[in-house]
Formats: sequence, C-alpha cells, structure tokens
Amino acid sequence: MAGRVEGKVALITGGASGIGRACAERLAQEGATVVVTDLQDAKGAEVVAAIRAAGGKAEYLHHDVTQEQAWIDVIAAVKASQGRLDILVNNAGIGLSASVLEMPLADFQRQFAINVDGVFLGLKHSIPLMREGKAGGSIINMSSIAGLKGSPRMSGYCGTKGAVRLMTKSVAMECANEKDGIRVNSMHPGIIETPIWDSIIGTGDPGDNARPARPAVLDALTADAVPMGVKGYPEDIANGVLWLASDESRYVTGAEMVIDGGLTVK
Repeated sequence: MAGRVEGKVALITGGASGIGRACAERLAQEGATVVVTDLQDAKGAEVVAAIRAAGGKAEYLHHDVTQEQAWIDVIAAVKASQGRLDILVNNAGIGLSASVLEMPLADFQRQFAINVDGVFLGLKHSIPLMREGKAGGSIINMSSIAGLKGSPRMSGYCGTKGAVRLMTKSVAMECANEKDGIRVNSMHPGIIETPIWDSIIGTGDPGDNARPARPAVLDALTADAVPMGVKGYPEDIANGVLWLASDESRYVTGAEMVIDGGLTVK
C-alpha cells in the first residue's frame, strides 16, 4: 500500500534524529509534505535533504518547543508555505535520570518544559489551523511506557510522560465534543534504539539526543526486560505513527498505542 497520507501536511517536532526523523521519513514516503522542526539545525537540514533526495517533500524550521512565540511563528510559517495542517507529531523530548532526592529542580523543570509544555503548546496552536481546513486531522503525542508504569530514578521523566498521556485524552474529548474531526492519540514506545537512552541510562550527556544509543547496553537491557527479547527501532514507532496519521485510524481517538515488545504486559 502506498500513498497512505498522500496530500497531507505533517509537522514533526524533534524531527532531526531518532524517532522524529523516522516519522518524518516514513510519512514522506507515504505522500505527506513534512515540516521538520528541531534545535539541531544541521541535522534537520540533513533529514530534509534525504527526504527530498528520495523524492519526498519536506522543509525544516528551527524551533524551541518550550517557547510560545516559537510555536506561533512555526504555525504561521506552515500556513504561509502549505496553507493547511493535517498531522502533528508532538515528538520533541528529553530523558533525564536521577533519584528524586538528587535531581536538581532546574533539571526537573527543564524536562517538563520540553516534554509537557511543548506538547501543550503544540496542541494549543496547531488545532486552530487544522480546524481551518475543515477536513479534520490527526495529532500523535509521543509519550512512553514510562507514562504507563513507574521506574526507579525516573520520577521526573515518568511524570512528564504520564502528563502527556492524560493531556492527550482530555484534548481528544475536547475535539470530539466540537465534532471537528481531529483525533488525538498518544504513542508509548518501549526500549527503542534512540539517542535518548544514552541520557536515561547514563551513557551520555544529559539531554543529548544527537547520537545513537550504545547498542550493546540496550541489547543487555532488552534481553532482561523485554518478553520478545529484542529491542525496537525508530521505524517500528514510525509505522505506528503512520497508521494513526492515516485515515485508516479514522475511528481512533483518545487511545494509547503501545509498541514495546510486550514489556508492559508482565
């Protein structure tokens, strides 16, 4: 099947690496015009160049998701260049690991600013443009299995992802009540080979989402924790995002899509 999001315009935050990049590439492969936003300008430009080289349509915008004016500017730019918005993937996020007794308040607040404020602002400023098109839309908020269950030394991160989960359900009901055709769902990845794991498990700098996680460390973690015995890849999440973004999921809103190899089953 091809062209599953043909003619749609998608905005992906944190799209320069990891899951965000995989989502941008997958949606572009299926016909969407993709707007990639991030703070990593060089990597964002690389993503757009790769999409275009493969025959897709994409553009890049510098974007700090914690700043409301930045969201206003990005949405205005999307409207000016594309005239519409059909898909929002609220993906930008960081993961910081520390005991609740040791985490500096500044780190706790920074994590909430990116992971929660960024999602809130995305919802607030994207929905009006989606409504202008009168064709509905699909919003996918990137939560985590950390939004479904607690983990030691992860209270701040779990708090952010739990907030995203319930914010998603609330806004899904708002849109359903308005009968605007906009669906809002949350995505809950498990152990996926992405840069965020370096900062979570202490093998990289806090909040460094620029490079791949160390495969050997994740392999060992996966072998112990995941029933299927294998880690996931960004493309696994991107395929789920594609389905939620497409009209195939037209009757799905306020739901949680868990892609974790069975990790949360036991």
